[in-house]
Amino acid sequence: MSSHHNDPILEMYIFESTQLVEQLETIFLDCEKRQTFTPEAINEIFRFMHTLKGSSAMMGFAGISSLAHLVEDLFACLRDEKPQNVEFASLFDLILDSLDFIKVEVHKIKNGYSPDGDAAVLADRLSVYLIQLKGASSLPVKLREHDGVLPSMEHFLPELPSEPIRVSGCNQLFRVVIHFSEDCGMENVRAYQIVHGLTEITDKFKFVPGDILDNHDSADYIRKHGFQVFLDTDKSYEEVRTYFSSTLYLKDLDIYATGNETENTPTGELIKEPFDQSGQDKVYADSQGTASQSSMISVNVAKLDKLMDMVGELVIAEAMVTQNPELKGLDLDNFQKAARQLSKISEELQDLVMSIRMVPVATAFHKMRRIVRDMCKKLGKEVDVEIIGEETEMDKNVIDQLSDPIMHIVRNAVDHGIELPEERLAAGKSANGKITLEARNLGSEVLIQMRDDGRGLNKSSILAIAIERGLLQKNESEMTDKEIYNLILLPGFSTKENVTEFSGRGVGMDVVFKKLRNLGGAIAIDSIPGRGAGMSLRIPLTLAIIDGMNIRVGASCYTIPTLSIKESFRPLGSDVITDPDGNEMIMVRGRCYPILRIHEIYDVETEVTDIGEGILIMVEEGDKSLCLLADELLGQQQVVVKTLPNYFKKYKKIEGLSGCTLLGDGSISLILDVAELAGKRSMARIP
Repeated sequence: MSSHHNDPILEMYIFESTQLVEQLETIFLDCEKRQTFTPEAINEIFRFMHTLKGSSAMMGFAGISSLAHLVEDLFACLRDEKPQNVEFASLFDLILDSLDFIKVEVHKIKNGYSPDGDAAVLADRLSVYLIQLKGASSLPVKLREHDGVLPSMEHFLPELPSEPIRVSGCNQLFRVVIHFSEDCGMENVRAYQIVHGLTEITDKFKFVPGDILDNHDSADYIRKHGFQVFLDTDKSYEEVRTYFSSTLYLKDLDIYATGNETENTPTGELIKEPFDQSGQDKVYADSQGTASQSSMISVNVAKLDKLMDMVGELVIAEAMVTQNPELKGLDLDNFQKAARQLSKISEELQDLVMSIRMVPVATAFHKMRRIVRDMCKKLGKEVDVEIIGEETEMDKNVIDQLSDPIMHIVRNAVDHGIELPEERLAAGKSANGKITLEARNLGSEVLIQMRDDGRGLNKSSILAIAIERGLLQKNESEMTDKEIYNLILLPGFSTKENVTEFSGRGVGMDVVFKKLRNLGGAIAIDSIPGRGAGMSLRIPLTLAIIDGMNIRVGASCYTIPTLSIKESFRPLGSDVITDPDGNEMIMVRGRCYPILRIHEIYDVETEVTDIGEGILIMVEEGDKSLCLLADELLGQQQVVVKTLPNYFKKYKKIEGLSGCTLLGDGSISLILDVAELAGKRSMARIP
């Protein structure tokens, strides 16, 4: 099977395997916390691994399939033989290593490479563990080559007493009718997955329709009439039912036991069991956790990006029609009515596309549990991860870009923040540290808070490093605690000297800050010495469409995100004061705010140079506020954010701009980056 990006079967395999691996990891981490596998967990793991094995074998990915087979054998042993005194620590390490191997292989496939990892070492470890589990540790373990696929455990184990062997004459005929859940898609491929693995049960089988791979219309036939399999096997009804029950997207399973009749007379006793989908649904109900699998469909994110772009173009085109200068002064009742209807439809379409792109932050949060677990094992620490508000939803693209900053902050907390158990006990704390990840909605933003109960940030050492590197911009005695903590966000604060295995490689919080800024987000840091540190991230729900206030400066137009605006007012010249360095400030309700003249920053010609004639827009980002001087407000509207051309990003970096947008009259408006303007107040050219 060629690993081509446009191959729908391969896309489906990658999507489902990624989902399976994520859910398996969650189950393992839960079980590790409890230090035991519940019967339900064992059954789920067995079924997931069975699915992974079958689909990987079908796609020809032998390494993944063979490893999944061995893990499946291991859990079959745990399930059926219920061995005592299981050595859990090495079992969890072994299983998570196996999952990591599969994860890497699937990642290679996704990026168009061949899954060429060598599973032999892991397979050896799994084999040895399973043999010990079966109490046969004296057996030599030798892996045999077998057509490039690692053999299953039966090759290493002694003959074990099994059920009385049935002779061929006592074989039973079964007719199995499978109905897949609605909208599962590619039913013919699903059917092929079933028959591909049927050799586990029997070599004698037929299926209807018989042309599932050659004829695409067979998917419609299966959708209407179901997929039928006739098999002649010495397996019991229970074994046959178990095999077919692990089918993905299974809605109905009818099994007819037909005695020794011929395959052409599939009558006899019907053993019908309405299939309990409760377990299956949670396997593949995408990360959005919808209850009914039948209403789920997986869509490539690139298609959603394209759809979002098209909706953006529609919003712009609508504005160009309804705000056309040629309509000025005309009394067009019917046109206005139609325009309102168009506006309503485009808004609803926009909301719908946005909701389709939304996924829960759980996907980013749960990855952190594994990172914390691995770090704790190496550092000799014990840390619990508490997750609050994991169902809070954000744009898929935003979450993908958030994973790295969250991971960096969590690693820092475990590595530098949380103390060793003995140190914690001496300080009167519990031996186990705690990291809390919380997400909640704030209108068109999401607030993500990460807190730890470690030693907190050390103000004096932060100041010492900042002074040594020349990063202080004002006297340390005038700085608030928050300003001192924010120094760790400055480029150049972190160096390779304080790198550990986990946090850094010389990459500091400044990289996290930069990434958040690119997302239009903000970060606030807080800390209590000896009690712990916390970081709050405010992230926009989406990067594509924002509410903006359009302002005019000379002949140019700029857009300020409405979220950043506190108020706008026409100033009195007498309220303006100038500091000794020539910086203009304005006194508002007893507090001083710096003034930025936009026409000076961007060298725009305007007749409004007297502050009393213009309008001031007070904006706020984090704990910084300032007032922007503009000629006039043009009004508020939703704008589609377009990124600036690469030329500006690479060669002609213009500070304080986060993108641009097209207005209704076809003109371009530059979107101001309030965070950058607040941080770069000194860049204003003083006359």
